[in-house]
Amino acid sequence: MPAKREFYECLETLKPVRDTLNIINGKWKLVIIISVGAGNDRFTDIQESIEGITPKVLAKELKELEQHQLIKRIVTADYPVKISYQLEVYAETLTPIIQALKDWGLNHRKKIGD
Repeated sequence: MPAKREFYECLETLKPVRDTLNIINGKWKLVIIISVGAGNDRFTDIQESIEGITPKVLAKELKELEQHQLIKRIVTADYPVKISYQLEVYAETLTPIIQALKDWGLNHRKKIGD
């Protein structure tokens, strides 16, 4: 019966990993989180800090990150209205994951010779 136990242990890992990837998956979500975390709080600042992202895609991704409570949209009722973005406290839980991905990426570049 060890094979069946290994199967369930695998599922116990796969399910939460899949859940995580469903939220941060894609070309832009982690990049946006990193950009906002670095202090880019206005839409245009975020867009300028991310090469190749279109305004339409950025708006869509920001909405999804807001729905997942990773980014907060702040509307300041000045004239003109000012909209800014900041990371939710919950998004800080991604910091060790982002750091691990960075470290792995740097090591991988060394391994394959840049």
